[in-house]
Amino acid sequence: MEPPSTTQPRIVLASRSPRRVDLLTKLLDEAFGEGEMPFDIEPADIDETPLEFETPLAHVQRLAQGKAHVIAQQYTDLDVIVIAADTTVDVDGEIYGKPENLDDARRMLGEMSGRTHRVHTAISVVRGDRQAHTVDTASVTLVHITPELMDWYLGTGESLDKAGAYALQGDGGKLVETVQGSFTTVVGLPLEPLSDLLAQCGLSWKFMA
Repeated sequence: MEPPSTTQPRIVLASRSPRRVDLLTKLLDEAFGEGEMPFDIEPADIDETPLEFETPLAHVQRLAQGKAHVIAQQYTDLDVIVIAADTTVDVDGEIYGKPENLDDARRMLGEMSGRTHRVHTAISVVRGDRQAHTVDTASVTLVHITPELMDWYLGTGESLDKAGAYALQGDGGKLVETVQGSFTTVVGLPLEPLSDLLAQCGLSWKFMA
């Protein structure tokens, strides 16, 4: 591994997700001190449509790397670390993305009710000609969703903007029975794997769990 850089690179998060922004802020504040390592937000505009026969794992890995490279190409003359991530819900090998409408959200949640599914989050870090990638997986079991609970949750409107139609960190947490794996993986930015990737790309790192 190359020695850490003695200068602080500019960090760019290739996502506008408030959840990822909050998690990255927490990680950098713990490692460098509150406000000592700011970062920019530059969402990557790429086509996220799954390819034919693409597995959930392959899908999140392709999108995370694609987002990172699109943004990194904008900063070829600067010392910039680009962080990109993508999360998908994997139900028996099928990709559950954001629902098209409330009926689609009801279908997704009904199919996952009382069952265990997997959540994959891929991370890609690019710094010049250095890059590091990983994917982390957690297993989530939902409670049996009664008609009353379903109607209440869909009424919050939260499901429409979330892969798999629920948000663990929000009201959707009431639908979750257990999580095996990292909470931050399900939310969308697994912090311990990310700290390892940043270190691989030469950032002097001290992760505090």
